[in-house]
Amino acid sequence: MDKPAPTFKGASQVTIDAKGRLAMPSKYRRTIMNYCSGELVLTADRDECLLIYPEPDWRKIESALISLPSFDKHARFVQRLMLGYAAECEMNSQGRVLLPPPLREFAHINRQTVLIGQGSKFELWDYEHWNRHRNLWLQEGSDTGDVHKVLENIRL
Repeated sequence: MDKPAPTFKGASQVTIDAKGRLAMPSKYRRTIMNYCSGELVLTADRDECLLIYPEPDWRKIESALISLPSFDKHARFVQRLMLGYAAECEMNSQGRVLLPPPLREFAHINRQTVLIGQGSKFELWDYEHWNRHRNLWLQEGSDTGDVHKVLENIRL
């Protein structure tokens, strides 16, 4: 029987060490180990951040990506980005995950980062890049009212 998927939420500031390792915040470590034995998949996102999926959840995404029509240029873009950058990684016994250099370069990640829980996955952002984007999103949301439209569509 499959284990129920965890829900990741919250924002954490995390420092990447000199070897390019992310120390997963302790509040997530046990959940990740219990759910997927520390097996994670990291990939690129079009917003120039990294996506971190537990391996079982990534398999579903990967299957959907592979099934996209290869004649559609938008589908090929998403496949090239997400499948092309996908890297299987393992959280070690100290809760650290080695971020492959191509992914660190893609997301402009050096030392200071923000890890954002997004339900079934995480986003990992360079700290300065996150702050710039967040401020733009806040401005765009307040200008257009679109955020309120999205929130109105949530059914409880």
